[in-house]
Amino acid sequence: MHTPASMVMGIVFAPLGLVLVFTAAITPQWREGQARLGMTGVKGQGVGVRSGAVEALLLLCSDGLWESCLQVEHSELKQCWPVSGPYQRDPRVRLAQGLILSSLFLCGTGIVLACIGVRCWTDIPMRGVAATGGLLVVTAGLLSLTALGVYTHNLAKLGMAFPSQGINYPRFPHLILRPAGSLYFGWLGSCLQVVGGIALMFSFKRARYPTCPACPELTVCPACRSCPEITKHDTEVYEVSC
Repeated sequence: MHTPASMVMGIVFAPLGLVLVFTAAITPQWREGQARLGMTGVKGQGVGVRSGAVEALLLLCSDGLWESCLQVEHSELKQCWPVSGPYQRDPRVRLAQGLILSSLFLCGTGIVLACIGVRCWTDIPMRGVAATGGLLVVTAGLLSLTALGVYTHNLAKLGMAFPSQGINYPRFPHLILRPAGSLYFGWLGSCLQVVGGIALMFSFKRARYPTCPACPELTVCPACRSCPEITKHDTEVYEVSC
């Protein structure tokens, strides 16, 4: 039989959303900022040497849910470390971590149920199972949207130090934190999860079966061929509209 379009849409969008949310969760670019530091050094000029020259050093700072990074611009100097300290202990960061982990688990479970429910290799899909998987996928999308919303709303207030490094944000007077790429991946993935889950939930709608020509009031499933007078045309109609 032909798989309903809503199921196909859900089966495509849900895994894609899961991949995007997982990518956002493991990358350390939920927020980022730049800080320019003045460094005193020695600079050569022609045949003479001038000491005490000031060079500006631009630091690129980024934080994720489980990792933070610090990099010097236009160089290969980059260091990343697991989050700890004030940022890791911030209850809003912990809330976002818990919501994202729950979202990934529910979405994965929902996709498995949806795959079992669709069952393209059989005549009749298990609509209840597929729709239940869609409900889990929608819940997962809402959880990840909540985590992203909490993090984005409090983005500039999360923690006051670079974890484990003893570098406080107040020491960078010109540091402005802004949303980074991982957040956009997360928003897109969460929206795909919600759309895919809603599409799967349309599986709760009952299929339209043809009626038996001899008994119009009797609904007949063409898969079981219980009506001897059911025609091939009726079966094809069912396969398209199921």
